[in-house]
Amino acid sequence: MRTDEFWQLIDAARAGGGGEPAAVAARAVALLAERDPEEIVGYAHHQQRVLAASYKVDLWGAAYLINGGASDDGFEYFRGWLMTQGRAVFARAVADPDSLAELPQVRAAALSGEEFECEDMLAVPWEAYRKATAADLPADRDPVRAPDLNDFWDFDDEDEARRHLPKLAALFVEPPEE
Repeated sequence: MRTDEFWQLIDAARAGGGGEPAAVAARAVALLAERDPEEIVGYAHHQQRVLAASYKVDLWGAAYLINGGASDDGFEYFRGWLMTQGRAVFARAVADPDSLAELPQVRAAALSGEEFECEDMLAVPWEAYRKATAADLPADRDPVRAPDLNDFWDFDDEDEARRHLPKLAALFVEPPEE
């Protein structure tokens, strides 16, 4: 499966999924399950590449600020939610995590405390394969390795948050005392 096909399927799921992340994931399962098993395997491999490309410290910091914390699993689920937002939002967030501050739902979350996660989106290829074949998705023969994160910064340090993610910090971190 090519990059364009991967994101086209997600866009189709978004169009038919009502915009709610869990509904987008359910629609993606339904759409993917209609395809050949080889295409489902290709989707799974491509999803792993997308997740590896987004495994970045500043994006993790953004998830931490937005969701009020982000464990390893929480960061995975945040990236699942980010996938449900479509290719343009995903790519922009990977290139510039601070751009998430421009999303209306993220701005609203600064007041509401809403968290953004979608574990269901991560399970799409496994659910689709099971639905299409009544079998488990085969293990990836060429697994994608996540990059090593050696440049962590302290996500609880408000000054570091302001330095790395100034727009998000303006929304989610208390202003410094004068």
